[in-house]
Amino acid sequence: MKLPFNIDLKDKVCVVTGGTGVLCGAMADALAECGAKVAILALGKEACEAKAKSINDNGGCAIGIETNVLEKESLKRAHEIILNELGPCDILINGAGGNHPKGTTTKEYLLEEDLDNDELTSFYDLDPKGVEFVFNLNFLGTLLPSQEFSKDMLNRKGCSIINISSMNAYTPLTKIPAYSGAKAAVSNFTQWLAVHMSKVGVRVNAIAPGFFVTAQNEKLLFNEDGTPTERSEKILNSTPMGRFGEANELLGTLLFLVCEDASSFVNGVVVPVDGAFSAYSGV
Repeated sequence: MKLPFNIDLKDKVCVVTGGTGVLCGAMADALAECGAKVAILALGKEACEAKAKSINDNGGCAIGIETNVLEKESLKRAHEIILNELGPCDILINGAGGNHPKGTTTKEYLLEEDLDNDELTSFYDLDPKGVEFVFNLNFLGTLLPSQEFSKDMLNRKGCSIINISSMNAYTPLTKIPAYSGAKAAVSNFTQWLAVHMSKVGVRVNAIAPGFFVTAQNEKLLFNEDGTPTERSEKILNSTPMGRFGEANELLGTLLFLVCEDASSFVNGVVVPVDGAFSAYSGV
């Protein structure tokens, strides 16, 4: 039996926020390889342009635009450039996100004897501004681009939004309450927006990566000598496949979700790609 679909994104316009990072950069490469015209949106003009050049040098079509996903005017300017140079957006990947030290506790557990230690950040020391930054970057950084670029998608075939959630949305990790809460909000928003957009032909889904090594978390996962940290060992012991994921292992899920022929009735789901981390009880 011949499959009724292939991953052909020729002439599709894909906008990837956070597209200069390890994971979303790999997604941008894959979308371009399937024929899409890709717009890389991120902070840092040089990084955006370098990523776009890399795609173009490999036979793809891409532009890089320095954009702040928390500023509506910045998103509007980027949108105008994309419309002029590539056309209306068909696929939006909301990949911008991250954490902040001021939304993070030093220790996993609250101990009363630590409360007077000024060198530690306890639950009571969490900075509202740090927590606000994390929620804004992850949640508003998903909502605002969706508001801007979904305008192009209404009642057009093959249009969808892919949000990037996290394992933290399933089970909150210790130390990072702000990030965990923000990613839970992204998963909830994915379901809400899928329902809200269901009558105008825009599908909305999310990917929840397990543990992947990125520039943002590398120092948390590995010591200077390259050995895994204590936290890293906990992660690996709780991942039945016993290793970190590779960026290319997200691409099959991504391409399935953006391919209208393959996933036309898939809407409002959050797909874990995590080596069975979310399925493991620890026993």
